[in-house]
Amino acid sequence: MAEICELETQEKEDPKAWKWVIRKRVWNLMEARNIAQFPRPVHHRIPSFIGASIAADKLSELEEFKVAKCVKVNPDTPQKHVRFLTLDGGKQLLTPQPRLRTGFFSVLEASMLSAGTIKEACTSPGVAKYGRPIGLDEKIKVDLIVIGSVAVDPKTGARLGKGEGFAELEYGMLRYMGAIDDSTPVVTSVHDEQLVDDIPIDKLLIHDVPVDIICTPTRVIFTNTSIPKPQGIYWEKLSPEKLRQIRILRQLKRKIEQETGQKLPTGPSEKLPPTAQRQR
Repeated sequence: MAEICELETQEKEDPKAWKWVIRKRVWNLMEARNIAQFPRPVHHRIPSFIGASIAADKLSELEEFKVAKCVKVNPDTPQKHVRFLTLDGGKQLLTPQPRLRTGFFSVLEASMLSAGTIKEACTSPGVAKYGRPIGLDEKIKVDLIVIGSVAVDPKTGARLGKGEGFAELEYGMLRYMGAIDDSTPVVTSVHDEQLVDDIPIDKLLIHDVPVDIICTPTRVIFTNTSIPKPQGIYWEKLSPEKLRQIRILRQLKRKIEQETGQKLPTGPSEKLPPTAQRQR
């Protein structure tokens, strides 16, 4: 009862407090059970886990992956093998710059890589070395989105990331570009212990991205999610702090305001979540 009262107090101060309760529980569990893989600790990360490559192999067996020509994959460690399988399969890989710090997305073409450079191209330095940076005006069609998760509900498709909101912003920008739509499948690969049943869908925000398919080391789950997918960037939810953090968003905001002659709304101020500790 005391824990419930404490959580209710936290939620009055921070409506997203419940998300942190679930994230911390999953991160702690993965560390305690030694499910976590390097980089550790996994707190404030999309956690790498034992069996990540097996989950990636299951993902690559999906019909949605096989027919995809262009796959957008998050830059985190547990999805590294997904990026490799995308390039090794002759597909186009779209991957975001980490935290969108230095730019937007990079495109990597399997035809531009040798068998010896594909593995390197799946890393952050490799993306910078071999990738072609693209802007918001790029005409591209993404056939499949692979997204990292901290926790995901297999019954509803509700998902929690690490709390920084970059996956949601990337999704929104791809919608703005016309690269994806409601029919574009969203897949995540996680450990079975990251499956939860207590993400309240009535508390999800309009920009939260649900998943259609979950791949774990032991199974593939089709969620048949009924949660609506975001339709774009929700400027009224975007804090000044987040806007200052991401140059490409500031550029897009200026562009839209110049084109429309109207000032876009800005969301309430927020305290940005902590980033992960240095790797060890």
